[in-house]
Amino acid sequence: MADQAKQSKLPIGVLISGSGTNLQAIIDAIERGDLNAEIRVVISNRAGVQGLERAHKHGLRALVINHRDFASREDFDREILTRLGELGVELVVLAGFMRLFSRVMIEAYPNRVMNIHPALSPMFPGIHGPREALDYGVRVSGCTVFFVTEGMDTGPVIIQAAIPVMDDDDEERLAARIRSEEHRIYPEAIRLYQQGRLEVVGRKVRIKDFSASNTGAIVNPRPQR
Repeated sequence: MADQAKQSKLPIGVLISGSGTNLQAIIDAIERGDLNAEIRVVISNRAGVQGLERAHKHGLRALVINHRDFASREDFDREILTRLGELGVELVVLAGFMRLFSRVMIEAYPNRVMNIHPALSPMFPGIHGPREALDYGVRVSGCTVFFVTEGMDTGPVIIQAAIPVMDDDDEERLAARIRSEEHRIYPEAIRLYQQGRLEVVGRKVRIKDFSASNTGAIVNPRPQR
């Protein structure tokens, strides 16, 4: 992975399909000065979604590239690659982008496509992580930022946040708590990349100059004494 100069803005492209709440979290982190990055383009595969409105509100370049206009996933990916290349995008950030990439994209941006999953990978791949966590009866859920590979939510893990599942949780409440953590850890993962601190070794992502701040365990429910 190419080192990123600590003082240079990281050029990113954000791909969306819907409301764009993680896009907003990234925009907010940049505007606060917490993230030294520049969103060169926001691309949606669907027109009329709220994420495009967020992009326009902040003066960002926004494009619609409808996957239905292409004969294959590969052709769709090539069009996206063309647009990203024209704008000098270094890191591709998927923020609720509901399409699986083909090898065309993965090989063009190896370990330079990030995604976020509403579960603790490798559990519950797909878009219904909170629902499946409740159905399975797990006591701890959360979210995962990872580098995209050809599988569904199977790439090397960059950062995770774990939260307890409460007895009175329904899908909406659990999803909202998970989403709050997504908004916290996604900008952090991008920041680590921008600082050149991420190294992919096999299936593992090693973080340079990392020290764990909390080695305690999350226990749910806590033992009663």
